[in-house]
This record gives sequence, structure tokens and C-alpha cells, in this order.
Amino acid sequence: MRLRYWTAGLAMTGSVLAMASDLTGATREDSLPEGSAEAALATPARVALPEKPNAVAPQAVAGAPSAAIDRETPAAPAASRVSPPVAPLPVTWARKVAAGETLDALLVEAGLAAADRAEASLALGAEYDLRRLRPGHAVTVETMPDGTLRSVSLDVEDGVRIEAFFGDRPLVHVVAPDPETVILAGEARVASSIFAALDDAEIPARFAVDLAQMLAGTIDFRRDLDGDETLRLLWKEARVDGETIGEPEIAFAALDLGDALYEIVWPDDGTGRATIYLDGEVVRVFAQPVDGARLSSVFGRRKHPVYGNVRMHTGVDFAAARGTPVRATAAGRVSFIGRRGGYGRVVEIAHGTDTMTRYAHLSAVPDGLAEGQRVAAGDMIGRVGATGTATGPNLHYEVRVDGRPTDPLSDDRLADAVARDAQDGSAVNRLTESRARLEETLASDFASDLPERL
Repeated sequence: MRLRYWTAGLAMTGSVLAMASDLTGATREDSLPEGSAEAALATPARVALPEKPNAVAPQAVAGAPSAAIDRETPAAPAASRVSPPVAPLPVTWARKVAAGETLDALLVEAGLAAADRAEASLALGAEYDLRRLRPGHAVTVETMPDGTLRSVSLDVEDGVRIEAFFGDRPLVHVVAPDPETVILAGEARVASSIFAALDDAEIPARFAVDLAQMLAGTIDFRRDLDGDETLRLLWKEARVDGETIGEPEIAFAALDLGDALYEIVWPDDGTGRATIYLDGEVVRVFAQPVDGARLSSVFGRRKHPVYGNVRMHTGVDFAAARGTPVRATAAGRVSFIGRRGGYGRVVEIAHGTDTMTRYAHLSAVPDGLAEGQRVAAGDMIGRVGATGTATGPNLHYEVRVDGRPTDPLSDDRLADAVARDAQDGSAVNRLTESRARLEETLASDFASDLPERL
């Protein structure tokens, strides 16, 4: 047994030496002679053994050049190599907000302790009104394996993300995307209604509200439309990575009734002061009180959203985010700034001796605005809020003639007061430029769609 063990060991040593010889360039003559085990035992003195058994370094076997062989220092045992410690990875929890849910309820589901939930809500609430959470928003929570809170982020409207990081003290910042503005154009044939025509033509149907607001009192949409009108629109959309964010903004509209052409130009200067033309002549100027807002309640009798009874609604409501600028719809003089019961904080502007506009539920009024001051159409006179009796941020806009409320979307006296400011050459230039831009965009869109149609 001892002889067989020694013989096998010598044969293995010879194989290693032969491998080393090949790697270091030695000739075959230095290797063990061919033959049986007995031949190997008979000639042990002819085997040129290395000075140290471990002279062949691991890298030599792997194919490193002979110069890299260290004949003095033996390779370190694998067990003595210590790997650096691996940091634990955070645990991520994420979910979209469902109807009626609060941030605290979501953080409970994420497994956060009460103290962490309070700290996260305080941090995020410093940058975003948490009462504005709605379905589609998303919450992401990162914790360490030991339960330590690492971060909480909130994805809200328009691609905005509020991120809060927790350590020695919270760090909060808002990440807002840099959107690309895309100009689009479309044409629709009115069959039954403006809304249906826009929807069928894949044009944002919400523009029907903008058109109704602009042309109310000028066109009776039930009586003046017989089903063969052409509507062409130019609008803007903000996009991030190809996804539309926010609401589209209308820039130009042309409604051809056959015997009359109504055109509306919205400005690019942010004033919201739209000009209405009939057959190329200015007939009215209307500055929207809240640019891009949604008309949420119209003039007339309605069920009160707070008290629940049916009562007269003396104005129109525009739903918008808290802090959105509110603008004067016509030139005039500020007659009142202050609070009026359920209206909350209001600004009132007199337009001549018999017409007044009221802007209610405001969250703030510019510091420089004062009673007796003159303002122009489109001037900022406040910011959207929810003061007084309100279910959420909105602007209550009201027009009163001789002290009596009238429909703001159809009152001719206010329209006349506004239109006096628009009889100049710049109004004609804006119309000419808008027409050219519409034609150019329609032609461009048609050319880009042509391959698909073919």
C-alpha cells in the first residue's frame, strides 16, 4: 500500500512538472521518461525537482507569462482571503393611490411606525398639499431590512415627484420634468354637437368648454348649428418621454357656419386674454379668470355642494390647483378687497358705473393690489384658494349688473367693456399669424400621416 501511494504521488508530481515545463518553455527531455511505474522508481535521481514544491504560482497555470511566476512567495491559501462586507439593500414598497385613500393609510400599509409616518407626512406636506391626493398618484417607500425609514416619494400630476430622504434630518426636494411643447392641429365636422365632433376627430373634447365659454352670448349652439359646420383647432400639449402631462391648451379656433366665420385667438403671453373675431373683425375680448382651468359649475339653480339644498348659483366656478393665478377678465378699477362671508377672500372690480366682477375663495391677493387701483384685462389680482364655504380649491367668478348677478358667459355689457381695448392693428396681426400657423400645422400633420394612410 505504501509503495502504490508513493508511486501515484510521484506520477502526479511528474504531471505537474510537465505542465510547468510546457508553460515555462522547458524541453520534453527534462520530463519523466516514458515507461511503467517501476521505471519511474528506478530513476528518481534523474527527475529535476524544483527547489520548493510550491514554486508554480496559480497564475502560471492559468496561462500567465513566465516572468510572472513568483518562485519565492507561495500562494496564499484561499481561506485567508477576506471579502469586504456587503451593505444591505433597501426594501422597496410602492402602490398607486385609490379613491378615498390618504397618505397615512398608505404608509400604514407599507409597514411604517407612527413616528415615521408623521415625519414622512410632515416632510412631503411642506412641498405638496396632501389634501390634493387623488387616484393615479403613487407612493414609494424605501426601508432598510431592520425597519429604518430611508425615503418616501410621491408622484403627483404633470410628472412631478416629491422626494423625502431621512437620516440625521429629513431632506426634501421636488423633481419637475422639463416637458417638450408639441403643436397640434385638427379639423372636425359638426354633426350633433361640438363635444361629439371633437371626440370623433380625436381632438381633446374639453375644448368644447373653452369654445362655449368664449362664444356664449355670441352663438346659440342649439339654434345656430344645423349639423354642417366645420371646426378647425390649433393647440399645445406638454410631453415628457412621449407622455402628455397636464391639460392641453387651445391656441386658435375657427368655426365656419357657412354664412359667418368665428375665430378665436388665445395669446402666448400668459394673460389668458382671448380675442373673438367675426369675419376678420374684432367683436369681443375675453380674459379667462383662470388660464387652463376646468369649468366645474355654471350659472343658475343647483344643489349646493356643502349645504345640500337647491339654491341659486350666482356665478361660475373654475376648478384649479391652489395658488393658480387669477386674472381680471376686463379693464376696470378695484372697488373692494377683503372677506365676504361664504365667499371667503374676494376681490371686486368695477367696470363703469353699472357692472362689477367678483373673484371669490381666493387664497391670496398680491401685495401691491389696492382699492381704487386700475387694472387691465389679464392682470393678476389673486390666487385660487378654498376660503369661505368651499369643498376644495376653486375660483367663484361672478358678474353683477346694477347689483344683480348675471351669467358671466353671456353678459354683453362686460363683453363691450372688454372689446373697447382691442381695436388696434395688433389684433389683426395676431389673427393673420394664427391662421398661417394653423394651415402650416395641418399640412405638416397630413404629410406625416400620409404613409399610414397609404
